[in-house]
Amino acid sequence: MATLFGLGQTAQAAPAEPPSAQATGLHISDGRLVERNGNDFVMRGVNHAHTWYTNQTQSFADIKEYGANTVRVVLSNGDRWTRNDAADVANVINLCKQNRMICVLEVHDTTGYGEEAAAGTLDSAADYWISLRDVLVGQEDYVIINIGNEPWGNTDPAGWTAPTVAAVQKLRNAGFQHTIMVDAPNWGQDWQGVMRANAQTVYDADTTGNLLFSIHMYSVYSTAQSITDYLNAYVNAGLPIVIGEFGGPADQWGDPDEDTILATAQRLGLGYLAWSWSGNTDPILDLAIGFDPDNLSTWGQRIFNGVNGITQTSREATIFGGGGPADTQAPTAPGTPTASGVTATSATLAWTASTDNVGVTAYDVVRVSGGTESAVATSTTNRVTVSGLTASTAYTFAVYARDAAGNRSARSATVSVTTTGGGTPGTTCSVAYRVVGDWGSGFQGEITIRNTGTTAINGWTLAFTFANGQTINNMWGGTPTQSGGNVSVTPASYTSAIPAAGSVTLGFTANRGGSNTAPTAFTLSGSACATA
Repeated sequence: MATLFGLGQTAQAAPAEPPSAQATGLHISDGRLVERNGNDFVMRGVNHAHTWYTNQTQSFADIKEYGANTVRVVLSNGDRWTRNDAADVANVINLCKQNRMICVLEVHDTTGYGEEAAAGTLDSAADYWISLRDVLVGQEDYVIINIGNEPWGNTDPAGWTAPTVAAVQKLRNAGFQHTIMVDAPNWGQDWQGVMRANAQTVYDADTTGNLLFSIHMYSVYSTAQSITDYLNAYVNAGLPIVIGEFGGPADQWGDPDEDTILATAQRLGLGYLAWSWSGNTDPILDLAIGFDPDNLSTWGQRIFNGVNGITQTSREATIFGGGGPADTQAPTAPGTPTASGVTATSATLAWTASTDNVGVTAYDVVRVSGGTESAVATSTTNRVTVSGLTASTAYTFAVYARDAAGNRSARSATVSVTTTGGGTPGTTCSVAYRVVGDWGSGFQGEITIRNTGTTAINGWTLAFTFANGQTINNMWGGTPTQSGGNVSVTPASYTSAIPAAGSVTLGFTANRGGSNTAPTAFTLSGSACATA
C-alpha cells in the first residue's frame, strides 16, 4: 500500500498510560509544538469526518497505515449534526491511541456565524469541552483541542480577538492544560489578516503559553508569495502555526497552490492536516468506503505520495515509541557562526557542523534579542543566507541542530552582524491601492509596491496621504506611522527587499469617515511612484 508522508505502519495496541509527570503533555515551546520530553512534534495527517460517518473504526487504522501521525476528528456541539457525547469522544480518543496517532478534536458546529453569534458560539463550544472534562483531562499527551471550527464567516471578523481569548481562558479556568488550537476567522482563511494582526495579543492572553494558531489554506492562497508571506509572518514572530485544512479542486475553491503549501510547510517544519473527505471539496476519497488506495482521488495521490519529487516525512509521537527505538540523544551544539557577504538586506552564516548518534537533519537559525528568540531560517547544511533584513541594522544570530527524532541541540554561541546602508533606491516604482473589504465604520486595504526598475530596492519608506480622516489601526507587511492624514510606512523584514521587476504587498485595516477616497499619490524613499 502507498504510504502517507513516507511512513507506513500497521496499527498496534495502545501503549500503557504513562505515569503522572511534572511537565504538561504536548505544549508550545519557542514557537514550536513539542512533546512532554521536549522533542519537536510536526503534525502530518488528515481530517476525519467522524460526525458524518459513524462506526468508522477501520478508517483510523487505514489512515495510520498511510503513515499519518495525527488525525483531526470532526465533532459537533450543536443541533446541525449529532452531538458527540462523552462515550463517543472517549472512543475516538481510544481509536487514535490504538492507532498511534495524536488526536486533534474539533467542534465543527461553529462554522460561518456572524460576529455576535460567533462570540456566543465560541463560548458554547468552551462549555461543550468543559462537559467532556472527565474524558479529556489526563489526555494532554495525546489530545489537542481545536476549540471551534471557522467561527466567523463572511462578516466583520474584527471581534474575533476578545471572544477567542474569553473562550480559551474559560477552558484554562476549568483546569484544561491541553494545547488549544485556534482557527482564523473568514472561514478559517484570514483573508482580512485579523488573526495575523492580533495573534500576539491572543497568544499573550493565555498564561500557559500553550496556544496553536490554525490557518485553512484554500482560494485565498493562490500564489507562492501569499503562502510564504503568511506562514513566515508567524515563524518570524515566534508564534506557532499549523495548516489545519487545505486541498481541493480549482473549479470550486479557486486555485490554491498546494505544491507551495506542502513545500513551505516542510521547509519551515510546520504541521499540516489535509482536508480528506467529500462535502465541500474534492476528497482524498470517501470515508464511507475506507481509505482504499484504488479509490484515491488526484488530490489523494498528491498528499499521500508527495508532489514534485518532495517526499513528505512523518515522525510518530515518541509517547508511542516514535516509530522505532526511541532516540533521546540530542546533537552536539553547532560551532559559533561566522558572517560573510553582508549586504543591506542579507548575510551568509556558516558554522562547524554538529554531530549526532543517528544524524543531524536540519539546523534552525534564530535571531536573539535579549532573552527572546525568533526563527529566521532553516538549512539542511551548515551554511545559510539569511535574507529580508533591514538596512543599517544590528542583528544577533545563533544556531540549533535537530535530528530525525526531533531532538534539539543546545544553542550555539552568537554572532553579531550589522547590515550595510540601504540608501535611496535609484529605481522607479508603481503602487497599486485597493479596498478589499468595507463594513461602514472601517475597511481593509491592500497596497502592492512594484519595483519597475532594473536593480533591487533594499530598504524603503512608503508615504501617502488619506483625504477623509481614515486612520490605520493594524498593518501586516510594514509598520505605519500616521500624523493626521499623512502616512509613512517602513517595511517588515520579509518585505524590505524588492527585486527588480518584483513586488511586495502590504495589508491593513483602518477606521474611516463618511467617505473613503483612495490616496492619489505615493512616494517610495522620496521618489514619486506611478499609480497602477
